[in-house]
Amino acid sequence: MPPRPLELFDLPKLPRYRDKVLMLDSRRALTRGNPLRAVSFLAYLNPTRRIYTGILESDEGEIVGSITQHTEENFARLSYLTPADIPTEAPLALVENLTSQAGLWQAHHIVAEIDENAPLFTSLRQSGFSVYSRQHIWDLSEVSIPKEPSLSWRKSKAEDLISIQSLHRKIVPPLLQQVDSFTRPSAGMIYERDELLTYIEVRYGTHGIFLRPLIHPNTDNIAEKLLRLLAKLNNKRGLPVYLCVRSYQAWIEPMLEEMGAKSGQRQAVMVKHLVNKIREEKTLPAGAEKAWANPAATIKRLDLGE
Repeated sequence: MPPRPLELFDLPKLPRYRDKVLMLDSRRALTRGNPLRAVSFLAYLNPTRRIYTGILESDEGEIVGSITQHTEENFARLSYLTPADIPTEAPLALVENLTSQAGLWQAHHIVAEIDENAPLFTSLRQSGFSVYSRQHIWDLSEVSIPKEPSLSWRKSKAEDLISIQSLHRKIVPPLLQQVDSFTRPSAGMIYERDELLTYIEVRYGTHGIFLRPLIHPNTDNIAEKLLRLLAKLNNKRGLPVYLCVRSYQAWIEPMLEEMGAKSGQRQAVMVKHLVNKIREEKTLPAGAEKAWANPAATIKRLDLGE
């Protein structure tokens, strides 16, 4: 059977796969937890949000996958596939189904984050995904946090967007800028100085806090600044805090290790481009069709200076 959208009558099938989910969107996984929990899954059935879940049924069982898109981003995110131990070729049709949905949302790309040792890494390659970067997710939960936050850290505002975008262009490689965007300045923290050199995007969830850094190499005392930021965060519930470091900022990882942060497995950041073909009708100049029909005559006229 071809893949189809997940329906309410499919819900009883999902508990068997709850412990076999391959998460492909680290931020969503670490801030919201397992997407197959009953509470979490209700969001995937909300028609007002850009969340699509597909199912592929066969004699061997079901394969379920989901894709999401934030309204401020021109790319979609492959959220998860389950079960994670399926054969390499099995999810290809489902991934194509998810890709089609992203096209309907007019997404330009699809992004997936996956451990390179995962069996489904090969499946994504076969589905047209390419590795654009790599990343580590650092767990800052056991870092000793100072009692006093830094007064230099402040919440970013809408008017900071131009400065954030300028810092983004200086740090993020051009190949990644389309899918590594920082489009919500209100969701971050800025270390205020004469020139913006440090911006941290902050996303809160019921299961954790997820940070994405933009740190210029000219920034000094990075470890101290990050410690003071942790003290500044609104984390009254004591949620775990994670920092995503992509390969273009790998130079800050030794400082994180000195702080006592713990690094997760290296992940590949994979991207699939969605191409929308646009056909335009063009009118040929008068006599052009005859030239194509008899190119030798055209060359002869050119040689004669006609």
